[in-house]
Amino acid sequence: MASKASIMGHPIHPMIIPFPFALWTFSLVADVMYLWRGNEHWALTAFYTLAAGLIGGVVAAIPGLIDWLAIKDREVARIANWHARLNIIALIVFAVDFYLRWRNKGQIAEEGISLPFILSLFGVILISISGWLGGDLSYKHGVGVAPQHDTPEEEVAKVRYP
Repeated sequence: MASKASIMGHPIHPMIIPFPFALWTFSLVADVMYLWRGNEHWALTAFYTLAAGLIGGVVAAIPGLIDWLAIKDREVARIANWHARLNIIALIVFAVDFYLRWRNKGQIAEEGISLPFILSLFGVILISISGWLGGDLSYKHGVGVAPQHDTPEEEVAKVRYP
């Protein structure tokens, strides 16, 4: 199923998703560095990469929603629904995380592990599981992927219906 949200035949959703994933993961790494070293720059780096990840996540959700609406197969829709649910929950978790940090002027805690750190860790776990499901949708079920013209039809059928 070719993506309905594409540019010149290239699906937009998979082009955008690496950015929020990487930003949120690096935000968690910056939190660990802050907790390990105590350097305030790491806390601010975590704050700003968390914010950029939120923006990227919302932007990535738009073409993802367009592709989700085009899914007709029930089994594929079930996987896509879990993918979407986990991403929505992750966006909420990261938004709460961002709010708590913003309220605390970009800091995660005075010292030690805090709720924002736990929320970041939980959010990264959620997007990792969701990313696994998204990969399953693309690579196993061909969501957002147009079959190549030189691919034999029986090979296309194997990918979509193993």
